[in-house]
Amino acid sequence: MRCDGPTKPRGAALLTAMLTVVLVASLASAMLWQQWRGVEVEAAQRTRVQSAWILTGALDWARLILREDARQGGADHLAEPWAIALAPARLSTFLAAQQGQTVVADSSEGVEEAFLSGHIEDLQARLNVSNLLVNGKQDEASVQTWKRLFEQLDLPPSELQLMTQRLELAFDTDAKTKAQAPLQPQTVSDLMWLGLSAHTLEVLRPFVTLLPVRTSVNLNTAAPEVLVACIPGFDMAQARALVTSRASQHLTTLQDAEKRLANPVIQLDAASHAIASRFFSVTGQLRVGSYTMQEQSVLQRDGMDVKILSRTRGTVSQFNNF
Repeated sequence: MRCDGPTKPRGAALLTAMLTVVLVASLASAMLWQQWRGVEVEAAQRTRVQSAWILTGALDWARLILREDARQGGADHLAEPWAIALAPARLSTFLAAQQGQTVVADSSEGVEEAFLSGHIEDLQARLNVSNLLVNGKQDEASVQTWKRLFEQLDLPPSELQLMTQRLELAFDTDAKTKAQAPLQPQTVSDLMWLGLSAHTLEVLRPFVTLLPVRTSVNLNTAAPEVLVACIPGFDMAQARALVTSRASQHLTTLQDAEKRLANPVIQLDAASHAIASRFFSVTGQLRVGSYTMQEQSVLQRDGMDVKILSRTRGTVSQFNNF
């Protein structure tokens, strides 16, 4: 059988052409992917910066609400404007409402809508870790309060004992023990450094806080578990009855609270109990498409002055461990 001489050169040329096409296609795909990635990174960065500015504006709005509440004076309770949460609202509609306009969303424009939500919480509705120490030493009355909370939540008292011991050691100014002392906690999550397990911390989280100074518990906003803990001789049935009573008419003074307790044996202490608050937590969340940014801030209100003590910003998943 006779072979055609030029077949091999033509086959090699065809193979070379195919390899060239594959190489050019690969390079083109890589360049296209790099360009797409650059656009996505730039868009994500722009969204992050814009979200940060919007959440800053939302925080200023929350400060204004608390300042206006201070102008009114009186007790702080859950029927006030600051206690009403902002459900997820389309930002364009929300801003238009401020200007008295009506906006109809047009999905044909291809622009991702932004949704803003948030709420303000009274941090004095919780037990304060700072109350456990007085002049660097354990405060027995506060320790007993925390013991009652641990009993209500069915948590191991050994962890509370270890936490208070390490907390005292963390704030010890003695140079001999300072090198071996644990770090001073800055947030509630840091209590794991002091001996709390992950489960205990998760159960405790809604009922405790960490503030820079000693605080009293606001009886108008505290949960039943906190009320039982901070009022010696109080039980859960009485705490729930007080919550029901204050829902219809908030407590105006500590004397008013004592009357509603309906127990002459129980005496409220102004150092441990209050009907107004100075410390609040503000949580703002902005969702743009699949991207969600959340910010948590701690505010201190003294009269008309509302200052920011801390701000923590991140994604929702990051706050699951905050």
